[in-house]
Amino acid sequence: MPKSKKERKSGGTSKAHGYIAGAGEIVEQDVGETLRKNYMPYAMSVILSRAIPEIDGFKPSHRKLLYTMYKMGLLGSARTKSANIVGQTMKLNPHGDSAIYDTMVRLSRGYEALLHPFVDSKGNFGKFYSRDMAWAASRYTEAKLDEICKELFKDIDKDTVDFADNYDNTTKEPTLLPATFPTVLVNANTGIAVGMASNICPFNLSEVCNTAIALMRDPDADLFETLQAPDFPGGGQLIFDREVMEKIYQTGRGSFRVRSRYAYDKAAGCIDVTQIPPSTTVEVIVEKVVDLVKQNRLKEISDIRDETDLDGLKITIDLKRGVDPDKLMQKLFKLTTLEDSFGCNFNVLVGGVPRVLGVRELLEEWTAFRVECVRRRTHYDLRKKKEKLHLLLGLQTILLDIDKAVRIVRETEEESEVVPNLMIGFGIDEVQAEYVAEIKLRHLNREYILKRTEETDSLKEEIGELEGILGSKSKVKSIIIRELEEVAKKYGKPRRTMILYADEVEEAEVVEETPDYPVNLFFTREGYFKKITPQSLRMSGEQKLKEGDEIAQQLEDTNSTDLLFFSDRCQVYKLKASDFDDTKASVLGEYIPAKAQMDEGERAVYLAPTKDYAGFLLFFFENGKAAKVDMASYETKTRRKKLTGAFSTKSPLVYATYLPQDTELLLRSSASRMLIFHTAMILSKAARDTQGVQVMTLSKKGARVVEAASYQPGMVPNDHRLRTKNLPATGGIVRDLEVGEQLQL
Repeated sequence: MPKSKKERKSGGTSKAHGYIAGAGEIVEQDVGETLRKNYMPYAMSVILSRAIPEIDGFKPSHRKLLYTMYKMGLLGSARTKSANIVGQTMKLNPHGDSAIYDTMVRLSRGYEALLHPFVDSKGNFGKFYSRDMAWAASRYTEAKLDEICKELFKDIDKDTVDFADNYDNTTKEPTLLPATFPTVLVNANTGIAVGMASNICPFNLSEVCNTAIALMRDPDADLFETLQAPDFPGGGQLIFDREVMEKIYQTGRGSFRVRSRYAYDKAAGCIDVTQIPPSTTVEVIVEKVVDLVKQNRLKEISDIRDETDLDGLKITIDLKRGVDPDKLMQKLFKLTTLEDSFGCNFNVLVGGVPRVLGVRELLEEWTAFRVECVRRRTHYDLRKKKEKLHLLLGLQTILLDIDKAVRIVRETEEESEVVPNLMIGFGIDEVQAEYVAEIKLRHLNREYILKRTEETDSLKEEIGELEGILGSKSKVKSIIIRELEEVAKKYGKPRRTMILYADEVEEAEVVEETPDYPVNLFFTREGYFKKITPQSLRMSGEQKLKEGDEIAQQLEDTNSTDLLFFSDRCQVYKLKASDFDDTKASVLGEYIPAKAQMDEGERAVYLAPTKDYAGFLLFFFENGKAAKVDMASYETKTRRKKLTGAFSTKSPLVYATYLPQDTELLLRSSASRMLIFHTAMILSKAARDTQGVQVMTLSKKGARVVEAASYQPGMVPNDHRLRTKNLPATGGIVRDLEVGEQLQL
């Protein structure tokens, strides 16, 4: 009798409620052990199998997609629906159709993100320069492999690369693609892994091929002779700084700036932006400009709109009457991503190990990889030709007596004995005998056999050539060079990105309306800075300072003045007083090394305020020399925040001071000598790093200048003994008791 609903509800444990062992229990585990068991396997999987490209220039997702399309016969054939490709790729890449299709889009010609796209697309594939332009679904688009993919899969069936099982061991896929050119540098590649990332900028195909050739011929070749600079599919203008680019080429790290290209339509009174940096989008630019107009920071613009269409990218900016378009663009370069930086991180998997490599090292690793591909291909061809030669030699033996061969076959009673009897009758091995036995009856004529055996001599020559290639590194490299030359000739295109040299680039300073009012400036020996208004200073009490710190400079100026902070590494950092908030004496102030983004361990040692860059700076060094540098030498047309070579590095700096006009100064050496002289005796120089002239003669061995100060009459008794009319001078000996407390250096 079946149980009632009530009985079933109350009786026993329901099968719907399972028991999980250890559920709800708190288990103590070492953090290191947890990381090793749970975190590290995931991190390594992302690094090795997902995010970081390998030496062939592809990440696993790219390689799986392209290889699937190759096996589908989409190289040189008609396009097929993208949905078909996505479905087939899932046999190698089980991460879902959306992820696969996104990968295809970014490799496609329609997306325009690559200098040399690998997917020949038809339909709406979006645009890389648009954030909001979505691509059509895979069922509406079509694709095939682009012609350049012939170079990716060349001789892939000749054992040029290793193959591995796919995720479910049902098929094989290549671990790398035997690309005949350095794809790793030709097309951009970005990836974010766990604890590391990769961001490789693209270079012109012809330039990359020529550079690889140059390095194979001369490992010490100058890269800049063949590889000018990165080249982006969206064009733009790259601001070239040789020092910055050398660092990127050498280390694989660094950043450079790319600005948009534009044209002024005088008749319409507008600016047409047709090329933008690769790191931004049309929507970001338009939104930023609109925001600046709303903030009343851009008064020259009446309208901005996106006019991108089938002809390509176009941002139109309508100008108000009388606006200079070039000056406006200089302002927009400063305030928007119409000029943006591109950060490089050439992180590549080499032998399963992530390595950040420079351009030279990358090309050397690619060359080593390509050498291995060519050697493996040659081994394959050599093996196949030797096998064919072996068969033809057996056939040649049959030529001596065809009738005998026919008779052996005809008189053999059992089929299984045909091959052994042929082996015995003609002295050939089993492989040769099997080949002879499979020859059709119609081919058992002298003409057929002679034609086949005529190949023997040519095969021997070819085998000799292949063996020569394997025995010579130079021949292998010659093959690679020839292939690179063919690729450059067939697929090379002119540069799209224009190169602007940094020294020639006009960068207008964006002048912001800054309120101007009197301020008191305080700079401490430890590098702290305060800006206090006179009203606040009168109401303040004692200055708050870091323990052991003291005020080194106290100045009166205005909020619009320029502040030049000199560091102990002979660099000067330029800020404005308006960059600092008004504060009180009761706060510590802002730490200048952090505010100015100084190098690690760098200290600020002197502050020089100026508005008109008149006067000069005076530097005193331990060796007794003084350098008088025109203040105008530190003025720049652009608002550069850092200037190197601010003063000489030949001797340690003792004292620096800004003098609007010449005055008397006092020097003291470690040999208890003092010297009073007039600064007019020193000629000023325009060069910031000038060594200066000898002011104080240090006759005593090991003596050095230890202090300097502005001199006022009465600071030292009988100061006529210390004055000089000629430089250099030794000065006079002064005892501490003679100086007393009047001298305050």
